[in-house]
Amino acid sequence: MAETTDDVRRDIEVTRERMTQTLAQLENKLNLMQVVRDHPWPAIALAVGAGVALSGSSADVKAAAAATAATKGSSRRIGNVLDELVANLMTGVHGALQGRVESLVGEIKDAIGAPTVRGAGANGNGRVVTDASRLGTTADGLGTAAGNVPRAD
Repeated sequence: MAETTDDVRRDIEVTRERMTQTLAQLENKLNLMQVVRDHPWPAIALAVGAGVALSGSSADVKAAAAATAATKGSSRRIGNVLDELVANLMTGVHGALQGRVESLVGEIKDAIGAPTVRGAGANGNGRVVTDASRLGTTADGLGTAAGNVPRAD
């Protein structure tokens, strides 16, 4: 007997519907949360039994020993890496904060008309060169040479 295209399509659709129903039933059976909700006491008994079996096998002791052996000496290496990382981070933060503070101090000096730093920074002996120090006096007018005043930093 020859089947028509409509018959084949109908058969495929029926097969597809059966497969969908079968998969839905399997999903319901394999849904662990639903099984536990439907049968809570057997699920608790199974969990307790599995816990007792695992505790008697001393698998936890073996796992702890393996983890200790695998990480032996790594804490020292990790500590050194973390120390270096923190040192680099703090150096960067210090530089950024110092730059910001110097910028704010410069803005405040400009706002109040105080002497400002000439050039890009310190003179040859590490002291900041201001307009007043080039004249031989400090900004406070006391006549102290700027080269004799120690830096705060």
